[in-house]
Amino acid sequence: MAKAASKKSAPARTLEQTLWDAADKMRGNLEAGEYKHVVLGLVFLKYISDAFEERRLWLEVATADPANEDYYVKNTERRHELIEDRNEYAADNVFWVPAEARWGFLQDRAKQPEIGVLIDHAMDLVEAENPQLKGVLPKSFARAEIDKRLLGELVDLIGTIGFTKVDHGADDVLGRVYEYFLGQFASSEGKRAGEYYTPRSVVRLLVEMLEPYHGRIYDPCCGSGGMFVQSAEFVAAHGGKRNDISVYGQEFTSATWRLAKMNLAIRGIEANLGDRADDSFHHDLHPDLRADFVIANPPFNVSDWYSDALHDDPRWKYGQPPEGNGNYAWIQHFLHHLSPHGVAGFVLANGSLSSKSSGEGEIRRNLVEANVVDCIVSLPEKLFFNAGVPVALWFLTKNRSGDGFRERIGEMLFIDARNLGHMESKRLRILDDEDIAKIAGTYHSWRNEDPEIPYQDLPGFCKAASLEEVATHDFVLTPGRYVGASAKEDDDEPIEEKLKRISNDLLVELEESSRLDKIIRLLLENMDSM
Repeated sequence: MAKAASKKSAPARTLEQTLWDAADKMRGNLEAGEYKHVVLGLVFLKYISDAFEERRLWLEVATADPANEDYYVKNTERRHELIEDRNEYAADNVFWVPAEARWGFLQDRAKQPEIGVLIDHAMDLVEAENPQLKGVLPKSFARAEIDKRLLGELVDLIGTIGFTKVDHGADDVLGRVYEYFLGQFASSEGKRAGEYYTPRSVVRLLVEMLEPYHGRIYDPCCGSGGMFVQSAEFVAAHGGKRNDISVYGQEFTSATWRLAKMNLAIRGIEANLGDRADDSFHHDLHPDLRADFVIANPPFNVSDWYSDALHDDPRWKYGQPPEGNGNYAWIQHFLHHLSPHGVAGFVLANGSLSSKSSGEGEIRRNLVEANVVDCIVSLPEKLFFNAGVPVALWFLTKNRSGDGFRERIGEMLFIDARNLGHMESKRLRILDDEDIAKIAGTYHSWRNEDPEIPYQDLPGFCKAASLEEVATHDFVLTPGRYVGASAKEDDDEPIEEKLKRISNDLLVELEESSRLDKIIRLLLENMDSM
């Protein structure tokens, strides 16, 4: 009997993948950009409902347990009052969820045609009870273009996932689902994704290079808040607490501002994103902020950023940015908001490294001569859903020397990372842990005063260049100009022998080519005579 062919078992699908596949089938006739707010709004409502019910259950048990000296209440009426006390929920960072907004209430009515109206009402109730969520939650589930049968199925589907500590212990399942969905929606929307999403590997690289252990973090074009989420995760991974950092942000698009508020709320990250969405250039919501860290992925090459109100703005310390391109307006906005010892790390299109149009070259020269440009990193292509153009990371600092740092005045670090990363799909490249460690480690070994990890130039990858050398390149900051070509391994073969070997190999190839040419001609002649 023939042996059955062995089959490799398919890798187990994650909770995020399973939920996405099921939810995506229910999209109906909605575009990804609209469906995003439907799904993520429901996920948020399920999370706060689960957290509320978990806290409520804990209070019911604690108030009835004589062994719990802090919460036990003998009087039944007083016990009920304590369970209904909103302060008991706020003390545990839990939102108050009214009865008609709780998931069980909605799921029991998921098959009813008015489910959209009930969800909109639930969102209104939650906002009314929690002022910090006012104007944040989506409330358009009752509109005609949303298929109510599919909406009910989506409610049932999300209802199968528990977001409590009982369900998943310390695992941040909600954070994982939310981030996975944002990434999948970004993939679906392509170029439009840049409005709210920066790929995780790029955010991780920025955070690992900046190391925001504590202090004020600012992102004036914060999208859905991914920079803040990763910063908080970095702090936690290094033994810190979330309140070690203070988060400040601003976002221009209202729908994206609401996404950011929800994204941060589900992770318990307190953030000041202003009371509305607005333009950071014309209506700076944090005018007096001086941040320890600025981390951002601003829109590239924006042409409609300017108005006469911004002429001779105090932020343009290094030169008036051109009206047709906002890159150097962003750079100077970041510097304006840096504290005296602050560091900024951000993404910009590669053109910002070399452009000389409309005074950009002069501004770049002023930045370099002012010793605020710390490091430039060229990134590989296809890291972004929305950017086909090559991009680079800029790092600026007002603190070029001091405790723990070696003197770096008159010197810049260039890193060419264009050959790093691997293709996760046909469209998207990612940087893995090794890539991130290599780039960040190079930056830190150059920047920090650590004799055990001395910095060394690596041809083809990194170079510490002097101000004088940058000046010889007319202040063009493209890393490839400075790092040179990578060193080739020496094969120890004498040059005379190598030339002789190559010549012999070439003669053999030419003879073989001649032989094949004769065969082909003979075959063609035979075909003609048939």
